[in-house]
Amino acid sequence: MSTLTAIHPRQALFGTGRRAPALPVCDHYAGSEALMRKSLLLQAQMGHSVGRAVFDLTLDLEDGAPVGAEQEHAQLAAELINSPDNVWRRVGVRVHDVQHPRFEEDLETIIHRAGQRVAYIMVPKLSGVRDAARAIEAIQNARRRHGVERRIPVHGLIETHRALQQVQSIADLAGMESLSFGLMDFVSEHRGALPASAMSAKGQFTHPLVLRAKLEIAAACHASGLVPSHCVVTEFKDMRTLAAAAEKACQELGYTRMWSIHPAQIPVIVEAFSPVAAEVDDAVDILREAQKAHWAPTSYRDTLHDRASYRHYWHVLERAWLTGQPLPEDIQATFFVS
Repeated sequence: MSTLTAIHPRQALFGTGRRAPALPVCDHYAGSEALMRKSLLLQAQMGHSVGRAVFDLTLDLEDGAPVGAEQEHAQLAAELINSPDNVWRRVGVRVHDVQHPRFEEDLETIIHRAGQRVAYIMVPKLSGVRDAARAIEAIQNARRRHGVERRIPVHGLIETHRALQQVQSIADLAGMESLSFGLMDFVSEHRGALPASAMSAKGQFTHPLVLRAKLEIAAACHASGLVPSHCVVTEFKDMRTLAAAAEKACQELGYTRMWSIHPAQIPVIVEAFSPVAAEVDDAVDILREAQKAHWAPTSYRDTLHDRASYRHYWHVLERAWLTGQPLPEDIQATFFVS
């Protein structure tokens, strides 16, 4: 029988302020009907062994819809969200931007038809805090209009100069859950002043203006309790390059989530964002002792630990759970089974 007490780390270690939600570390984008259906089945299959989604699936209404068939594409997305194949209820959508004539129609279709099950709504091309506030208000008004009681989380895409300048104000908005960096649009906004190499897997980590943007977005998210989501790697067949980029995003830039644009990228991203086994083992031992001590300071391998380090190791443990790593039965039952 477990010796752990009933006090959960979330209660013991964190206050009542805004705290980042525990989202899957990979956000996979699919645009065409064939890729949407294939990705939905893959999401169900990959989550089967751990009993939850190990990646989110975003159905793309912005870039995925055939010209002239945008309404039908939105209806298809709603159908897939409501489908029995959406086993884990972790399917969101990317709608058109707030200035686009399709924006309101996208919201009407998705929220009317699938508002109870859509995991989140991603809004691209935010030009600043006004766009973000308008998007949040439109989404919440639509859900009220269609009798959807749950609040629908909003994700935003930072890809303009003004949005980057106002990123902390955007992150502070109630209703926002995650911010992502739009690499290629951001580079293009510089009107040729940045080389095309700044969009590459290597250049996006070395060009100072791009690196600054990534750091500011991550910092704003952490300050406001949002999930920072890293941009794509377009060299989708180069898994070694992808792995290196994902590790940099996670270990050096503070991102806790990353976009995928090809199914083969998903397991690479999940692995890169997974904590190493030795750190998970340490987290298990440290948090066990912390609970026994009712979260008072403890010593582990001749090192003092208190609530500050407990919070770090809780995040390690939570990341291990999110990425499907095996955990001891008592830890799994006490911390992750409601």
